[in-house]
Amino acid sequence: MGGVQGEDGQMWNRRFRPAGAALALVLTAALLAACSPRSAPKDEKFTVRFTEVIHSIFYAPQYVAQAKGFFADEGLEVVSSTAQGSDRGAAALLAGTADIAMVGPETAVFVHNQDSPVKVKIFAQLTARDGSFLLAREKPEGEFSWTDVKGKSIIGWRPGSMPQLVAEAILRQHGLDPETDLEYIDNLAATAMVGAFLSGQGDYIQVFEPSVSELVQGGHAYLATYLGADYGEMPYTAFLATDKFIAEHPDVIQRYTNAIYRAQKYIFEADPKVVAQEVAQFFEGTDVEILASSIQRYRDEGGWVHTPVMKPEDYEKLQDLMIAGGVLEPDQRAPFDAIATNRFAEEAVRQVK
Repeated sequence: MGGVQGEDGQMWNRRFRPAGAALALVLTAALLAACSPRSAPKDEKFTVRFTEVIHSIFYAPQYVAQAKGFFADEGLEVVSSTAQGSDRGAAALLAGTADIAMVGPETAVFVHNQDSPVKVKIFAQLTARDGSFLLAREKPEGEFSWTDVKGKSIIGWRPGSMPQLVAEAILRQHGLDPETDLEYIDNLAATAMVGAFLSGQGDYIQVFEPSVSELVQGGHAYLATYLGADYGEMPYTAFLATDKFIAEHPDVIQRYTNAIYRAQKYIFEADPKVVAQEVAQFFEGTDVEILASSIQRYRDEGGWVHTPVMKPEDYEKLQDLMIAGGVLEPDQRAPFDAIATNRFAEEAVRQVK
């Protein structure tokens, strides 16, 4: 299977605080960042140290911006790394080892509610909803209903991660208790989930593209439903930077946002097969046809936003989900303006034609 899929950002547990190791890492990183400023001559091309939560075709606009030279057109050189978790992506920002992170926007809420001397802020939205699909081992009889999973097992995501919170919310909406009406397997690493399913574990599996297309086209599973459509729109993945970096390099943030918006426009206009060929360099070992199928599916299902502007009402829906899932106390809601700014996204929409 090609690549790791999913938003595996288990940063905070169900007792409304970061796991001890993650909290220590974040706070220590923030203190180091306060003592370790970074600057670059304005007459040189700026090198952006970028980190992504994980590597997935769900984040195709980022890879399009790299492959098509949109960042280069803005005078930016992007050096990429994969954090393997929203907590680690946030820690990289706070430590000053990354300038921009593409992670779940919930991380900004958690950092806001901690005693970190450094805060992070969302400046552009990337995805419009959950990107995971539910696949069935056996072909569903007739149209899928969520009640079909009662008494069954689902290979899913870690407790407190966005895919797990969305799945739990949908189950409850359909009158199912995630704790008693089914087995939600949440103790597997993201890299082990597909292998476990192929070895016979689980009646269903909740995965992202390109695993969806690989499993379905390989005859190993049947598409049951798209969780993003079932739960609806909300900011699921976004670009973040520290308040300090944004204040010191607003031009860099603007140019980065411009490049992302160009990629967002392009991915809705171009042939998915062409896009797949252009981003294939970032997915070695994955068939281009699989990538094209993945891109087509996310485009058809409304997985990506059309502009990087984040809607405050969608942000509130995200906090509703966090509260319902037990990872945020009601009195810890963070104001939109403290967590996000649409200044750069709105300017990108004005500038890029």
